[in-house]
Amino acid sequence: MYLRLKQIEFPVSSPESLKNLKAGDEVLLSGVIYTARDRVHRLVAEGRAEWPFELKNNAVYYCGPTPASEGFPMGSCGPTTSARMDKWTAGLYFRGLAATIGKGPRNEVVRRSIKDAGAVYFSAFGGCGALYGSRVLKASVIAFDDLGPQAVYRAEIKNFPVVVGIDPSGNNIFENLKF
Repeated sequence: MYLRLKQIEFPVSSPESLKNLKAGDEVLLSGVIYTARDRVHRLVAEGRAEWPFELKNNAVYYCGPTPASEGFPMGSCGPTTSARMDKWTAGLYFRGLAATIGKGPRNEVVRRSIKDAGAVYFSAFGGCGALYGSRVLKASVIAFDDLGPQAVYRAEIKNFPVVVGIDPSGNNIFENLKF
């Protein structure tokens, strides 16, 4: 059976452009995304820093890339466990963040905030850091350079494969899994 992948470009023109996504859909992301992990989320939540990019209509990828090899803009950049950011995430959706990208399930507060904001959570594949790194066309540190791999990167990507983990209606592919 031929399966057609959906394609989404970031930043999205509006959250409405995500409304037709369904949990389990396979998607290729392109455009610009930003990396941010635990330490950046904590700094912002504690009021010691501001987001160094516009949240509205953008996507945050939870990863800490390795140094780039010669000829590549970014090294391996596999997803980080999303649940580690759950305590800081809900408010970001209400500030206009369109999507987060990471691995594993999210808590119920995050699922409800995704639904209420009409946003989406994309689940990336663990163990595919080299593949994801090969989908980065350009990358640059835009903030928190002193945090090393936890710095915030602006990354231009093409055909970055993910699955819709939680869709804008709140449907969740992780809902019936037992851990």
